[in-house]
Amino acid sequence: MEEAEVGSQQHDAAEGEPSERVLISRLRRKDPAAFEALVKQHQDRVYDFCMRMLSDREEAFDVTQEIFVSIHQHMEQFRHDAKISTWIFRISRNHCLNRLKYLKRRGRGRSDEYGETSEQAINESAGAPTMPDESLESARTRALVHRAIARLDEDQRVLVVLRDIEGLAYDEIVEITELAEGTVKSRLHRAREKLAVILGELETEAVKKGE
Repeated sequence: MEEAEVGSQQHDAAEGEPSERVLISRLRRKDPAAFEALVKQHQDRVYDFCMRMLSDREEAFDVTQEIFVSIHQHMEQFRHDAKISTWIFRISRNHCLNRLKYLKRRGRGRSDEYGETSEQAINESAGAPTMPDESLESARTRALVHRAIARLDEDQRVLVVLRDIEGLAYDEIVEITELAEGTVKSRLHRAREKLAVILGELETEAVKKGE
């Protein structure tokens, strides 16, 4: 009885891994139901990542669609020794950086317009109520941080979002960015320092405006 229980516990502990392998196998066979399951599982995080990177709801929505089309088309390139979520973030990073370059060419790079329009988006996505003072202050803080992240250089923004917002491990970020771990840590440190400076500037601006 005890051996059976141990075997059951081991099976349960590893249950997630085989299910992912099965899902990947079905995806490579272009199984529509498997792709739908993948989208449902990852679409919110991908959209949130795109929103943090692009600070524009319409752009984030469009790029999210493009990312999943790309995933569907290039599933055979996924390596089984990596986590599928890491691979998806790598594709998301590349798409967002490409879109940012495109927007810059059109004169829309890192516009304050993004920062101003992002507050409502953050409140909506977080489901923050507007009545209690504490909730309102929390929403303002989230919006301020979002605007500050939007003012970082693109490469710094990627690291801050992946590590501090998404909470990814350093080895995953190395896989996504193709940077050495030491480089990731040093650049992230500088990005955090710059983010703190930007937050201070934005807080000062808010006080002057009476926000």
